[in-house]
Amino acid sequence: MTASATVDYQRTWVEAVNRGDVSTADRSFAHDVVIHITGMAEPVHGVEAWKEFMAVFLTAFPDAHFTMEDHLVTGDRVAHRWSVRGTHTGPLGPTPPTGRAIAITGLIIDQVVEGKVIERWEQYDQPLMMHQLGLA
Repeated sequence: MTASATVDYQRTWVEAVNRGDVSTADRSFAHDVVIHITGMAEPVHGVEAWKEFMAVFLTAFPDAHFTMEDHLVTGDRVAHRWSVRGTHTGPLGPTPPTGRAIAITGLIIDQVVEGKVIERWEQYDQPLMMHQLGLA
């Protein structure tokens, strides 16, 4: 994968998420993508489940703005360092809105084949987010 193709698939996804639009996941992720997220007992299986997961986050933080800080490419693996800022004005699962702002960072390693993510490993600072929300 070329560096420009790497930036393109990620830029497409991040720009859409920043608009609150998860539908472009179909262009950036394989239909049967597997997404491993630290702290979750089971991976997310499939692009539809991934869109649902992200929709829950965007409902909780409708002003969320993601920034891709760095990209590293080696073979079919792409690593990203990202940050997000947002305000908790919607429900996050059973947690009602707190009105508090978050600013967290995370790391992603994607396996990309033919321009689509087929598997993702993601870590983000969940303890910091919970602390910023007053939940920990």
